[in-house]
Amino acid sequence: MNSVPKIESINSKQLVGLSCEMSLIENTTEALFSQFIPYKLRCALQNNATVFEVLLYDSTYFSAFKPEKTFVKWATIEANDCATVPSSFKSIQIPQGLYAVFSFRGRVADFPKYMQFIFTEWLPNSDYSIDHRPHFNVLDTAFKKGDSHTNEMVYIPITLKTKTF
Repeated sequence: MNSVPKIESINSKQLVGLSCEMSLIENTTEALFSQFIPYKLRCALQNNATVFEVLLYDSTYFSAFKPEKTFVKWATIEANDCATVPSSFKSIQIPQGLYAVFSFRGRVADFPKYMQFIFTEWLPNSDYSIDHRPHFNVLDTAFKKGDSHTNEMVYIPITLKTKTF
């Protein structure tokens, strides 16, 4: 697990996929990805399509955090990675901007603790604050359900903190 992020400015990305509203308590990630993966596999025959897990939080999600609070999660690929997009897919754009990019390698069960570290230790002690844009994770192309180890790139949208004197 890498606890020091790279700070990157990314270009906008046009993604397509499926989404659903959930919370940490009522987590339906497995159902979302179970619906999405058959389509992704068809696209992967044309290209090695990278999977993006996109998370949309309202502007108060982190300031008044409660595990039962809902957010929208997407399972996506880049729009240009698939010649034919299923009619059930929707489009989402990730705007260009500054991101803290963390590299997570470990057990899926350890991922929540890693995210807690980012939001409760790294972010408050950094020169950055969360920007209100999509968060996203780039999933390892070799990821398999039940795998005891995963590789994931975690992208947290950031902006420089304003200094007060």
